[in-house]
Amino acid sequence: MKQLVLDIGLSTVPSLSGFFAGPNEAAVRHLRVWLGEAHVPTLHSPVPTYLWGESGSGKTHLLESVHSALREQGALVGWMSATTLHPPEFDERWGAVVLDDVHLYTAVQQHAAFNWFVNAQSLQRGVVAAGALPPADLALREDLRTRLGWGHVFHLQLLDEAERRSVLRQAADARGVLLSDEVLDYMLHRFSRDLGSLMELLDHLDGYALQTQRAVTIPLIRSMLENE
Repeated sequence: MKQLVLDIGLSTVPSLSGFFAGPNEAAVRHLRVWLGEAHVPTLHSPVPTYLWGESGSGKTHLLESVHSALREQGALVGWMSATTLHPPEFDERWGAVVLDDVHLYTAVQQHAAFNWFVNAQSLQRGVVAAGALPPADLALREDLRTRLGWGHVFHLQLLDEAERRSVLRQAADARGVLLSDEVLDYMLHRFSRDLGSLMELLDHLDGYALQTQRAVTIPLIRSMLENE
């Protein structure tokens, strides 16, 4: 059966506490320490951190969590993704630089990313980046590619089905939503295996069930999709 991917925006601000680490505990622990959430002083080490893994492994969620946490600490942050068509010049007020989807960067974005990286390093500012491939396999300009790979590198793993099922069950219980095994099977086998998409699907199901005053069932899911 073809998987469906819902184009649904995030309903809440991403956070490390809202990320189910599973096999990626080392990466999450590293980011907590870097942000000062692990009962140690805020470090924001200038040694770069690079996260890589396939789509759905949580790269963007973790970067957005870092971005949000830094802003809560009062820091200004430079953010660039593949959709940043006209990257600004490096701002010396930035406390850190965050680079998402670097494997998709154009020549213009690579030039800006390298400039940001060099300036951040010279000012002892942090750099956190993510891409779909390990640094050595990135089709980027050599000076940027090598810099992305000389710090902390973490390979993010996808959660297996049992882990995704557990997360969905716990999230549903927290909302007071009863998910039968049949509904869970349907969600896990008919939709994207990306946990973020599944959680957003659960949010929509919860709202639609309240709106229609119906229990969450497979017919309800089908009805919701027909009315999207």
